[in-house]
Amino acid sequence: MEIFLQADTWVALLTLTFLEIVLGIDNIIFISIAAAKLPKNEIKKATNIGLLLAMVFRIILLIGVSYLIAMKDPIFNIDLSWLKAGVSGQSMILFAGGIFLLYKSTHEIHQKVEGMEPSSTSSNKLKTTLTSVIIQIVLIDIVFSFDSVLTAVGMTNGVDGALIIMITAVIVSILIMMIFAGPVGKFVNNNPTIQMLALSFLILIGFMLVTESAHLSNAEVFGRHVGAIPKGYLYFAIAFSLGVEALNMKVRKNRTKKI
Repeated sequence: MEIFLQADTWVALLTLTFLEIVLGIDNIIFISIAAAKLPKNEIKKATNIGLLLAMVFRIILLIGVSYLIAMKDPIFNIDLSWLKAGVSGQSMILFAGGIFLLYKSTHEIHQKVEGMEPSSTSSNKLKTTLTSVIIQIVLIDIVFSFDSVLTAVGMTNGVDGALIIMITAVIVSILIMMIFAGPVGKFVNNNPTIQMLALSFLILIGFMLVTESAHLSNAEVFGRHVGAIPKGYLYFAIAFSLGVEALNMKVRKNRTKKI
């Protein structure tokens, strides 16, 4: 544990913890929306299970980071007149996760717009709903954990005790997210406009995962190389949209007081 006596270790740990929390926000949003369909006494349970699973998956991926890096090598190649790509294990996981996120977010938006709510009156339906929510959380945890670990490995490359620092950052960030997941989830689910905005963000993130998958595969579509979307642009757009919506909520609140 001598590495924790070095200033560089603490800088890397704080930076990585903050990054893990930022990257975990979309995970919390998805878990909150998925768990919101359950009865109130089951929501906290599903949320905690989801975040604990996220922590477990990230630690497992960090321990097996050598295998994770090896998945960057192409498994097979696509050579068509309009599409060329060297498909790797990493790109397939990100592509599948992106498609799942696009489908799930679009499906949720459709349900909100049409006013369709799942029924959970019987114990059998309740059990099925809880099981399906946990399965959805597991699937999306794998994708978000995969992306998070790749980012963490890139940030700590060459740092002494990198594995210990990354595992510590994951544990601390998940504990922090477990503390704030309840209030965040409640706020999102109690405000329809925020919920719709959150689902729109998940569509953006799903699209980003698909493009990142194509980028990792060195894909060329009609002779043009597909580049990755910088995460900074995406999160700036999310923060800006949330700021605008916060102003709208304040305006609506002030109008209600005047009436």
